[in-house]
Amino acid sequence: METQNYKVDFFAGILLVIGLFVGASVAYAVGQGLSALLADDIRETAWYQALAYLITFVTPILFFDFFVVRKDGAKLRFDFSTKPLRVYLLIFPMMFGMMLIADYTTQLIPTTGDLLGPLYKLYTEEFAKLLKSPVATIIMTVILAPILEEILFRGIIMKGMINNGTKPLLAIALSAFIFGVVHFNPWQFAGALLLGLVLGLVYYKTKSLLMSILLHAFNNLISAMLMIYSDSETFSQLFGIRNEILLIMGIVIFIIPFYFFAIKKNIIYKD
Repeated sequence: METQNYKVDFFAGILLVIGLFVGASVAYAVGQGLSALLADDIRETAWYQALAYLITFVTPILFFDFFVVRKDGAKLRFDFSTKPLRVYLLIFPMMFGMMLIADYTTQLIPTTGDLLGPLYKLYTEEFAKLLKSPVATIIMTVILAPILEEILFRGIIMKGMINNGTKPLLAIALSAFIFGVVHFNPWQFAGALLLGLVLGLVYYKTKSLLMSILLHAFNNLISAMLMIYSDSETFSQLFGIRNEILLIMGIVIFIIPFYFFAIKKNIIYKD
């Protein structure tokens, strides 16, 4: 990875969790305060959701920078370099293929029952609140989320685990798992886990956080467009094809660029 050698160990992990809880608490307090000041409950608005998200995810990043990186006299910084065109021609189809696979996988998770039924209802209601403002939705999902989540999960957690001696493949898998867990529902967990594997691989191979940010934004933009401008909830509904066909398409679209990007030697990078 880049020259910075900060590590994510048990202490750093606990610090990041504390940072998330502190950020969420501050966001809640801001919502309460603004609602009281304006004599109107703004916590149901999409713009507050975006503000709360920003506060929640910036806080653990600042905690890590202040308590881990700066204590050694360094500053938290990342490589945002661009790459040759051939890299983009491989990573975007690879990401889209995994998006189709994730779409199929997510549909396997039940949305009814005593446990999952109420949880799915809450999940859809939260998205409905966000969709009240398409502009806020785009800002939150296509700009804020890719930047902040890639800094946190790939730039800090994955890179920090590798610096701490974790095998790269394990660090990619663990950061993807944590990425899924933080979404706090089984439907987004499944998709985030699978997509997180691609994002982690791309960051590890290219050494540029910009690459994973662009892929993350690409995924979220398509998802946001589906939610805002289409009645379809899945790619299979949008394209009018069976889920099994969608899965096969996803595997084929993913595996070909994956071969040239991650398996075939000396095509892009020498590791």
